[in-house]
Amino acid sequence: MSEEQKKQLEQQLWNIANTLRGKMNADEFRDYILGFIFYKYLAEKMEIFANEILKQDKISFRDIKLNDPNGKEYIDAIREESLEKLGYFLRPDELFSEVAKRGNSDVEGINNFILEDLQKILTNIQLSTMGTESEEDFDNLFEDMDLNSTKLGKTPEARNEIISKVLSHLDKIDFKLQDLESDVLGDAYEYLIGQFASGAGKKAGEFYTPAAVSSILAKIVTTGKSKLKSVYDPTSGSGSLLLRIAKQVKEVGNFYGQEMNRTTYNLCRMNMILHGVHYKQFDIKQEDTLEHPQHMGMTFEAIVANPPFSAQWSANPLFTTDDRFSQYGKLAPSSKADFAFVQHMIHHLADNGIMALVLPHGALFRGGAEQHIRKYLIENRNYLDAVIGLPANIFYGTSIPTCIMVFKKCKEHPEDILFIDASQHFEKVKTQNVLRDDHIDKIVETYRNRIEEDKYSKRATLQIIAENDYNLNIPRYVDTFEAEDQIDIDSIATEIKSLDSCINETDLILADFCKQLDIVTPF
Repeated sequence: MSEEQKKQLEQQLWNIANTLRGKMNADEFRDYILGFIFYKYLAEKMEIFANEILKQDKISFRDIKLNDPNGKEYIDAIREESLEKLGYFLRPDELFSEVAKRGNSDVEGINNFILEDLQKILTNIQLSTMGTESEEDFDNLFEDMDLNSTKLGKTPEARNEIISKVLSHLDKIDFKLQDLESDVLGDAYEYLIGQFASGAGKKAGEFYTPAAVSSILAKIVTTGKSKLKSVYDPTSGSGSLLLRIAKQVKEVGNFYGQEMNRTTYNLCRMNMILHGVHYKQFDIKQEDTLEHPQHMGMTFEAIVANPPFSAQWSANPLFTTDDRFSQYGKLAPSSKADFAFVQHMIHHLADNGIMALVLPHGALFRGGAEQHIRKYLIENRNYLDAVIGLPANIFYGTSIPTCIMVFKKCKEHPEDILFIDASQHFEKVKTQNVLRDDHIDKIVETYRNRIEEDKYSKRATLQIIAENDYNLNIPRYVDTFEAEDQIDIDSIATEIKSLDSCINETDLILADFCKQLDIVTPF
């Protein structure tokens, strides 16, 4: 797919989303549009899979008659294989295109009221997985799609009309699922998530990390690797960070994540499946990561995160005996959980792994318990590998400056920590600062090759950092001071004399005019 075709597809999808825009806020219609796209994907995937099984019998999935004994035999066989391979099952009459066609039919005798059937189908997808390995991955996936909500329309007929219209528009789009090399649908899905984030204000941070930042994190944690056994995101949001890592390497064994928000958790699971990640390859849990971690005892080769900035947490004294925090001697303050996430991630980091997370700048220099933890990480463990300063105003919903902290348990360069100041390297687009490909490439290349560049990057020894009392504020290590041009006093004095002379000449001219007009001079 060309870039132009891709843009056309994205615009088409956004136009479809706008069909619902007037009815509800961005958060709400996001869940409907993304849910319908997901249903379309499942249906088309189901049909492709079933047709492949039926190829030798020279019939298609849609041709199967459900009330026919032979039809029932076919359905049972396909259901069994589908649950094993795909993790779910849909009947021929439950396919997306069939429902869309019926909802928009104007043929006499055909009931085009589809709301009840559509709700049943979405429920049946989940029910089809009961008692199977994929049950947890499909559990309540569509719970945010209330087709009886008055936000869609005041009457059932009005709701049916708007949903039928959306289904019809989506049905006309070819996501090219037959092309195994293409990820048209996955890319389109990510585009929509990004579009919703741009209009969601502060709520955007709950589910979306800007693509440029995701790309930096993914490129950093895959440095020197073409395959990864496992990747983990303790605040997985929509799963965009995890999926971005997969694009940087040939193969990822398994994806792990945890997300507290229920709606976002559903979005993450959908996103995984839409990007072709098999249900057996991902393990996404819904819970508070710090308070109720779901992957204890496991370590991961690559860890990424964009935790909520300076979030509150319990900092319960009982956590002082928790293996994640006990060795540090102090817990992160209850008002700022930034370093609690750092400690949690380090606990899960494999010895050969790399982790990178986004934090607010304050985490680099705040005192108290945070300073104590920074000191322990650097002096006692020497895990901190790099600190990267990002431009302000690159995240949706907040303009605060942020940084990336990179940690390794086995550093190739244990003698120093690399500091990169990329805060002035961006392009301003309307009210948002944007990192372009060249900005991203420069950051990654500087990190991978540990390049020192005047006013951009510096390798600071552990001794220098200790002398700075473990304050990691980037300007302490990367001097970006621009000396002002020297002022030539003699030149300025000459200029002033010249101006005085001009003023005097002007005064004489004005005085002459006043004399000719027989009026008093103003000076």
